[in-house]
Amino acid sequence: MTDLELEKFKRVLNDENLKLTPQRVEVFREVCNSDEHLEAEEIYLSLKQRKVNISRATVYRTMDILYQHDLVQRMDIGDGKWRYEHWLDCHQHDHLICIRCGTIVEFVSHQIEEIQQDVADKFNYKLLRHVHQLFGLCKQCRKTPMSVI
Repeated sequence: MTDLELEKFKRVLNDENLKLTPQRVEVFREVCNSDEHLEAEEIYLSLKQRKVNISRATVYRTMDILYQHDLVQRMDIGDGKWRYEHWLDCHQHDHLICIRCGTIVEFVSHQIEEIQQDVADKFNYKLLRHVHQLFGLCKQCRKTPMSVI
């Protein structure tokens, strides 16, 4: 977590009339320092493992605040659980998601970006953001027949 990221987080909390607590900072640090797509529960368990005195409610509320203020992106991969990823200074990217093991692969396709812009232009839209998720089976999961799972 950079000083700039922490300052942005402080401004968000101030705008929400919330205090900058050590627990909230640890939640934000956990997300900023991860390259994974984490569930709130995974963040909570990681913090508990590091002996951070924090409640689940604080983690979930903090993640909601981070999402509402575009400090994290969240995604649903079809299992009803939100996955979060750090979003400050991130480039636009899309996701391949394995429906069996849950592996998430990030990718960038300039062709997809161009097509999206063409569609937006055709309908006179100004794109602000998009979510593009492709669901399938990864190479490893394709080796095991569906009936075995």
